[in-house]
Amino acid sequence: MLYQRSSALFEAAKKVIPGGVNSPVRAFKSVGGNPVFVEKAKGAYLHDVDGNRFIDYISSWGPMILGHAQEDVIIALTQQAQKGTSYGMPTALETEIAALVVSMVPNIDKIRFVNSGTEACMSAVRLARGFTHREKIIKFAGCYHGHSDAFLIQAGSGAITFGAPNSPGVTQGTAKDTLLANYNDLASVEAVFQQYPEEVAAIIIEPVAGNMGCIPPNAGFLEGLRALCDQFGALLIFDEVMTGFRLGLGGAQERLGINADIVTFGKVVGGGLPVGAFAARTEIMQELAPDGPVYQAGTLSGNPLAMIAGLTTLKLLQADKELFSRLDGKTQQLHEGMKALIEHKGIPHQFNRFGSMLSLHFTDTPVVDFKTAALGNNDHFKAYFHGMLDRGVYLPSSAFESYFLNDALSNEDIAFTLDAFQDWLKTI
Repeated sequence: MLYQRSSALFEAAKKVIPGGVNSPVRAFKSVGGNPVFVEKAKGAYLHDVDGNRFIDYISSWGPMILGHAQEDVIIALTQQAQKGTSYGMPTALETEIAALVVSMVPNIDKIRFVNSGTEACMSAVRLARGFTHREKIIKFAGCYHGHSDAFLIQAGSGAITFGAPNSPGVTQGTAKDTLLANYNDLASVEAVFQQYPEEVAAIIIEPVAGNMGCIPPNAGFLEGLRALCDQFGALLIFDEVMTGFRLGLGGAQERLGINADIVTFGKVVGGGLPVGAFAARTEIMQELAPDGPVYQAGTLSGNPLAMIAGLTTLKLLQADKELFSRLDGKTQQLHEGMKALIEHKGIPHQFNRFGSMLSLHFTDTPVVDFKTAALGNNDHFKAYFHGMLDRGVYLPSSAFESYFLNDALSNEDIAFTLDAFQDWLKTI
């Protein structure tokens, strides 16, 4: 495929935008080459500025669960835009979508809408600290909760050491209150609690990790976190920015049968528009301003375009009783088809799948945390990404990102993808 216009647009973008992109993964640094510039999208397909069409397996990194430009969502957005795009005042839409979310998701009574997943997770941690009157949080190496300072921390010499900033601009003072543990390693979490038994406000975790590839929790891991939080008086925060309304109407809490104290949302809940949210039971949420002393605000929070897109999307998900099982089935079909093809080549590989999330890692070692995810052969991944791209299949441009399937994908699209994968494997 030719990408001349994309290349020219990227050169122009680099002159006025840092790195030429507004989110780093888009720059193709992990895979090499220049990013593809999109002109439009519809259903399961992306169309670039050079006239190429791609089957889309990122779904805007998760939000487009119904496919791109879904007709009901576009109609609702258009009608709302004609009434105005932002008021800075309350609307009935905010209450309607809030009530719908509360009815769908276990263990929450109230929800506050914000503008991004980063904002939601940042606010959730602030709320947890305000509620518990403690300062430290536990996060997991490889889990991403947005770019707030407290989350840009890497592991030190061990799971119970203080973290160190892995981005300039994050202070050591911030880093000292973020404690690192290893995903799927309950002992590492217990060690942190034993060292700081009365200082941890909360654990924050992706219940199904999506930022080191898709990594499901091991049996008993989340249950163990719940028990440790109960034992030491900390709150359990589920970052469901990716998994909320993707793994089921009640998200990971419902699907895995684990109740979190605070839940954060993004992506699907906004139907493709910028949005985030955090929710909890009343006794926690009443600490939030204006009811309580924990401050959070936002000019565009609950803006009517995001609210109507999210409300329409959630109603469609609720009405289609077969949607989640259908999506899971498509993901299984893709997974099993790819696995059968690659096993014949003898290439080291691991597939991870949960619901409509999937990832392929080029390693013999089971991928259960960040360390094992980092063992993947990145040269194989680069060749795989570009090989599939040139065959009309758009995959995540990083080995540390999950695929997100959408309901617009057809069986024919999956068959095409498997044919492209088989054709690429012939080049290895």
